[in-house]
Amino acid sequence: MSVTNENTVIREVTKGVWTFSTPFKRSGIIPFGGRSTAVQLKEGGVWVLASTPLNDVTKSKLAELGDVRWIIGADAVHYMFLNQFKKEYPNAKVIAVADAASKVAEDGLKFDGAWGSDPPDTKYGFEDDIQHCYFSGFRNKDVAFFHPASKTLIEADLLLNLPPTEQYSKSGTSGQIPFLGQFVSPWSGLHKRMVWYTGVDKEAMKRDARTVAAWDFERIIPCHGDVIEKNGKKAWTSVYEWYLKS
Repeated sequence: MSVTNENTVIREVTKGVWTFSTPFKRSGIIPFGGRSTAVQLKEGGVWVLASTPLNDVTKSKLAELGDVRWIIGADAVHYMFLNQFKKEYPNAKVIAVADAASKVAEDGLKFDGAWGSDPPDTKYGFEDDIQHCYFSGFRNKDVAFFHPASKTLIEADLLLNLPPTEQYSKSGTSGQIPFLGQFVSPWSGLHKRMVWYTGVDKEAMKRDARTVAAWDFERIIPCHGDVIEKNGKKAWTSVYEWYLKS
């Protein structure tokens, strides 16, 4: 399904944090939904986790929010729209995971920083507003982001909350997942198993799951599925229970 202006859902989830939600099907079959997230920084400028097409309504809203200074790729598979954003905002810095670098090299896109190749304690310049934790032991090499001002966790594939109701709300279809129903949610045993088996380095996963669990967040904004407005910490500890207790 193409992402048009008409089926993009834009809303301010909490003060200074905006989401851009769109339809998306994994492998062209399973409705996962897609979402970009923009955060207005305290000293001006905008940080964007870029995971959906940069269509006209997205550009218009971002222009209202401020200068885009940071373009973020959340993991090794969320890289498809980084070049679109960089062309529109050439002065913004692109920070993504090292595993995505070769996938965008043919477009001439160069990263200004890369989780997985930079030293673990590297500061990229937005840490006064947004903290980050690189999951080196996760198959997709995801990064989790924490916005303390709004008690919000922002992430891509580390936690899903399907079905993607909001992301399909303007599409004319329900976004329901064939055969799976509500099973890929933070409260399901299936999600817990998925996260366990996609952890390729269990000790690294334990470390990083605990780092995120120690953050003081209430809300989770995932790239796939509905925003978890309350009890986000309980959702995280449910999905990562086997890592947190082992």
